[in-house]
Amino acid sequence: MMKAQNLSLINIRRTLVLGLLAGIVFLAASGAAIANPAFWKFEWPKTNFNNKSVEFSEIMSGGPPKDGIPSIDNPKFTDVADVKGLKSTVPVISFTLNGESKAYPLGILMRHEIVNDRVGGVPVAVTYCPLCNAAIVFDARLDGKVLDFGTTGKLRNSDLVMYDRQTESWWQQFLGEGIVGSMTGKVLKVLPSRIEAFGRYKKAHPNGKVLKSAFGRGFGGNPYGGYDSSAQPFLYRGPLPSGIPALMRVVAIGEEAWSMALLRKEKRIEVRDMVLTWEAGQNSALDTRDISEGKDVGNVIVQRKTDKGMIDAVHDVTFAFTFHAFKPKGKIHHTQ
Repeated sequence: MMKAQNLSLINIRRTLVLGLLAGIVFLAASGAAIANPAFWKFEWPKTNFNNKSVEFSEIMSGGPPKDGIPSIDNPKFTDVADVKGLKSTVPVISFTLNGESKAYPLGILMRHEIVNDRVGGVPVAVTYCPLCNAAIVFDARLDGKVLDFGTTGKLRNSDLVMYDRQTESWWQQFLGEGIVGSMTGKVLKVLPSRIEAFGRYKKAHPNGKVLKSAFGRGFGGNPYGGYDSSAQPFLYRGPLPSGIPALMRVVAIGEEAWSMALLRKEKRIEVRDMVLTWEAGQNSALDTRDISEGKDVGNVIVQRKTDKGMIDAVHDVTFAFTFHAFKPKGKIHHTQ
């Protein structure tokens, strides 16, 4: 059953590659479990493979080649009041900076994974890795450069490996860290964002904008049907966390994470100056093919107490196996 499911997911991932020749797809997919820097150099002549912080054996092909999953580099938006066909419980990445608010539907991000944008005058990279359910917004400025990002087609711990087009260095999306090339060891600044139901975004940001599909076909769907109910993650070879399902959502903050089951039970958890809250009313993006019919995973808000009141804090609603893979010494709170 699992073998059949994995084959189905591999075929789904291949369909994300637009206009790709069948022979290239086969070549990329056939080496999915093999790290081959000698082969990579043909596709990445500008990348310094002598500079790296991870073992090449940890990196595998996800199927598509470089830019096979195309980033959105010239995003177009609709005024939130004019949006039609996006149900109120469908998840979006909600991001506000310097008074400007934008929403990025996860159904669109499924097929692009990266949006290079400017919000509040700041260049940002809005990223989403479906296999890890990791939605992270980065400040695209680093060391005096403005970076823009694309997809390598590679995965590490099932997580998206991005690259910047300025140096063609490879970056681990979950960590925002350069892992191969001249930017190895550099870390991008993560900016606070939320995954929240569209209806909540619309109510909070009546003058906000909503990302349009790059292909003019609505707001997308979920090509990974039933994924977050799987017992095992896809294209993952690392250890799994104990005492918690691998694909249980967790709220990750630094070296700690709290299971969605725990937060859903408690509704509110206070840790030092942090406040985590849960409210019903958001579909899973990785359950049913039609995201609006997905199970209710709820809305998470993470805020920090300050002298000026509560402010949104950096966090990630990801899967337990992802947190465990990248934070092996981290703690997952899943009982109370």
